[in-house]
Amino acid sequence: MVEISEALRTVFTGTVEQRESSVVIEVPEAEITHGSITPGSVYRVALLATEETTQSSERQVGPEKTPPVAEGETRTVTVEAVGREGDGIAKVERGYVIIVPDGEPEEEVTIVVDRVTPTVAFASRVAESPSTTD
Repeated sequence: MVEISEALRTVFTGTVEQRESSVVIEVPEAEITHGSITPGSVYRVALLATEETTQSSERQVGPEKTPPVAEGETRTVTVEAVGREGDGIAKVERGYVIIVPDGEPEEEVTIVVDRVTPTVAFASRVAESPSTTD
């Protein structure tokens, strides 16, 4: 299980690029627009490798990539961690993040995707039907 710090400001998927004598992590403009981060400020950065990372040469990466989910789509996901607001964080293809209300780590939940952005999707839980006992 991944432990999430209370100081977490944002989660996004970005590209690591070599540029002249430095390495740059591309931050989606939406992170600045939403106020998650401020240009010129200093942040601690954690990089999490995914299975997709090892296949990066075989795929396109970056904000121009289409999100792997669509609004209205129903999926079953596994919550990996809990964010500072108490919502679950699940990841699907290419490390794309889906926020799951009241998700608990290692919980498998069926969700419907309500809103999709280039870096994260927000979902609602699908109402579970009550189990019947004879």
